[in-house]
Amino acid sequence: FSLLNRIGKDHAADLYELPEDVAAKVLPVAKKVAALLKEKLGCRGLNLVQNNGELAGQTVMHFHLHVIPRYENDGQKILWNPTQPDGAELDEVLAKLR
Repeated sequence: FSLLNRIGKDHAADLYELPEDVAAKVLPVAKKVAALLKEKLGCRGLNLVQNNGELAGQTVMHFHLHVIPRYENDGQKILWNPTQPDGAELDEVLAKLR
């Protein structure tokens, strides 16, 4: 696939190891792939999934981004259960990140 040649070919285990210049190329390529999927396959939506580390579901230890075309009643589920942290919890996280 010719779009893939626009991204580097050096190995990176995950996002943490991905060089900045390569990371900057990933989303523009994903956007082009998404447009192609919509145009040629008629998907009505898509998911971008990128896992880092075994705990996050990464099973192939090199950086990759899944571009998943979505269709009505396709049976696919992206499993994530967002939480509702209160203001104090958010403030605590923000303090740690500063």
